[in-house]
Amino acid sequence: MFRTIAALSLLAATPAVAQTGPAFDCTKAESVAEELICSDPALSALDRRVADRYAAALETARGLDAGAEAAEDELRAYQRGWIKGRDECWKADDLRDCVETAYLRREGELVAQWLLETPTGIAFWACDGNPANEVVTYFFDTELPSVRFERGDSIDTGFVTRTASGARYEGSFGRSIWMKGENATYREPDPDGTEYTCTVARQE
Repeated sequence: MFRTIAALSLLAATPAVAQTGPAFDCTKAESVAEELICSDPALSALDRRVADRYAAALETARGLDAGAEAAEDELRAYQRGWIKGRDECWKADDLRDCVETAYLRREGELVAQWLLETPTGIAFWACDGNPANEVVTYFFDTELPSVRFERGDSIDTGFVTRTASGARYEGSFGRSIWMKGENATYREPDPDGTEYTCTVARQE
């Protein structure tokens, strides 16, 4: 999950970077994805936006009462891994779509994980008729609508996906919630994969 210093340029956007270009130095672009971003104004703007989100997440991690150093280290490592994944878009049939989707997903992850925006809504779900069997979802109006799952001590993030009815969000390792009005089907991540029938107990 680690790359060269040039590939990590997204990790530290600086005010000196021209507002018409991305947050990284295009003279040091190493990948096909970075070259595309440098030539595409819309992707350049998206790169700056995600760089700003990442900087805000770092500030939030540093401000934690406990575990700040570990949280910052984990965030930096994940960002390095995300950059590596973005650069794998050269394998995709549609390079631009792959790069754009990678940025939109990363923005949603950062916002939802680090609560960088006020959620548009919070729903507390009681599953299988048991109030103690609770899933909490926070919804965010990012460009690709995103969600934060809280289940016991675990936190995950996810994104809206197409569905014939209702609204469905998919998280990591098969986690999902498919909502129809005040009812939902929630699926635990793999390898568990258990599905629960849930009902809204409270909304904020």
